[in-house]
Amino acid sequence: CLWMLPLAASAERIPVGDFFRDPEFSSVSLSPTGEFLAVSRPEADRTILAVLSTADLKLIGRWDYGAERHIDRVTWVNDRRFLMHVSRKVGRFDFRVAPSDLYASDVDGKRRSDIPNGNTYQIIDTLRDDDRYILVSRSIENAFLMRLDTYTGNVRTIASSPVDNGSFVVDRDGKVRYSFGQNDDLTEVVYRRDGSEWKRIHTSTMGQGNSRMPLGIDADGLHTLMLVSDQGEPERLVRFNPDTGEETKLSANPRVQPNGALFSADEQTLLAVNYMDGKPSYDWVDREHPDAKLAAGLVAAFSNHAVTISGMSEDGRRVLVFVYSDRDPGSYYLFDRGSGQAQFLLSRMDWIKPEQMAEMRPINVKARDGEALHGYLTLPHGAAGRRMPLVLLPHGGPHGPRDSWGFNPEVQFLANRGYGVLQINFRGSGGYGRRFESLGYRNWGTTMIDDMTDAVQWAVDQGIADPGRICTYGASYGGFAAMQSVVREPDRYRCAISYVGVHSLPLMFRDGDIPETESGRAYLRRVLPESIDEQRAQSPAYNIDRIRIPVMLVHGERDLRVPMSQFHILANRLEEAGRPVEVTVLEPREGHGFFDFQNQVNLYTEMEAFLDKHIGPR
Repeated sequence: CLWMLPLAASAERIPVGDFFRDPEFSSVSLSPTGEFLAVSRPEADRTILAVLSTADLKLIGRWDYGAERHIDRVTWVNDRRFLMHVSRKVGRFDFRVAPSDLYASDVDGKRRSDIPNGNTYQIIDTLRDDDRYILVSRSIENAFLMRLDTYTGNVRTIASSPVDNGSFVVDRDGKVRYSFGQNDDLTEVVYRRDGSEWKRIHTSTMGQGNSRMPLGIDADGLHTLMLVSDQGEPERLVRFNPDTGEETKLSANPRVQPNGALFSADEQTLLAVNYMDGKPSYDWVDREHPDAKLAAGLVAAFSNHAVTISGMSEDGRRVLVFVYSDRDPGSYYLFDRGSGQAQFLLSRMDWIKPEQMAEMRPINVKARDGEALHGYLTLPHGAAGRRMPLVLLPHGGPHGPRDSWGFNPEVQFLANRGYGVLQINFRGSGGYGRRFESLGYRNWGTTMIDDMTDAVQWAVDQGIADPGRICTYGASYGGFAAMQSVVREPDRYRCAISYVGVHSLPLMFRDGDIPETESGRAYLRRVLPESIDEQRAQSPAYNIDRIRIPVMLVHGERDLRVPMSQFHILANRLEEAGRPVEVTVLEPREGHGFFDFQNQVNLYTEMEAFLDKHIGPR
């Protein structure tokens, strides 16, 4: 449409690097008295930690554990000592390659110590009234609950349970009440402590049947806060009486799972449950509690933004608040209850101007079989939204992750370059209940892909997308989906981009880090097609005859999750068919997603040129 050209030309073109520079921080936490802030800061191939004074943001201490080591969060033991969780991660889209190592330190950097076997521990409870010890679990065949001395690293076993990969729920006094987890065969179990014995109260298989998940013990010490689902619907939060079996519903959403819970400063009272139903929101459980009134006031104070209460000091005076939106990467504020003032602390990406960014709009789509699908549509800032060039952007995972409302650098970059971006939470995605997630099992290349196709057709039918200018792009499983979408609908797309993508389902059973463990092998057997013929039928590499459009492949040669064999099988077969990959981006020092800033700039510059050539708005 020629009349749209002035709008596209008038949009300010933001440098590629502005979208993909490391943010100023990845996480912030408040010490128990509110005197200190622990700030995790990404720096190229690592994430460092700094502790600041909340009074003047003066640097108190700094920690750096080297290349590919990421201090992704801290756990406060007391106001002057904390534990650091340090993971190794070689690619931007990696899950942790191994469990986090555990280190302890005082806020000024003194009395640093390596916690022996720390990478095998999961923190269960910080024992609020104890400044030295915490409770941790460790799984070695069975799960063990242990008391850890955070100064010496010494541990003492308190209890054990028969779960392979288990965790525990304890009451306020540190007394063990439940054990739950998943055995290597993916059987999910929940046990309740009955005297000195364990009583099994729930069993299910990954993605099947009902679910029961204890979260904590209610303030009365008798009831349990528990997530419950009867037939795979999104879980509801209930107050459960273990003696009578009676359940009292506290909060539920018919479309999505709970996304988090907000408790009072003393950790005794459940105030609200958070949901990501399109945009994030709170369902207030106890509106009359003073902490709830304060939190609700903070939520109301930041219009057009989502507000996360990230921490409260133990006396309730100081509240750490994270504020973000689809156009704003987010900032932290410290609210002082005494003065009634919110002090600005840190901005994640202060070079991003929200007024230049594009709106991410929640959408609802009906799949061809009637299944309700939810997702997001982002159109270029200032565009009329008619017959736009469109990029279908499926998320990775695929089971567990989902697309959510918030600032997304890739989405904003593509929108800034004139493209509409369509994200759909296809069946198999997390966040919508077990039934919805299990619909994707064994259907990676069939009905999951059809959901994406149906979302694209919706955008065409609405007059939003130009049917002659649609491309698909994704990373990891999203890369698989990008290529398999072309296999499934060879005439719908004009180009496809796979970034560290899976191209052969049979190879997943042989290569990469997933099949290295029994639980990983069980996962693959559970979610992928059973027969080799069906695995090939659902794999882009075995359907080259249907890929007749330009292809761009991106891969890191150190990728452990999706190794280079996945790149080679598709590239080689396209070459043999006389349709070689048009654009290849390989980085020898990168893993499952690129970390290096210049490598990211080069990648997205190449991507922009590729899209412009085939569906460009100009």
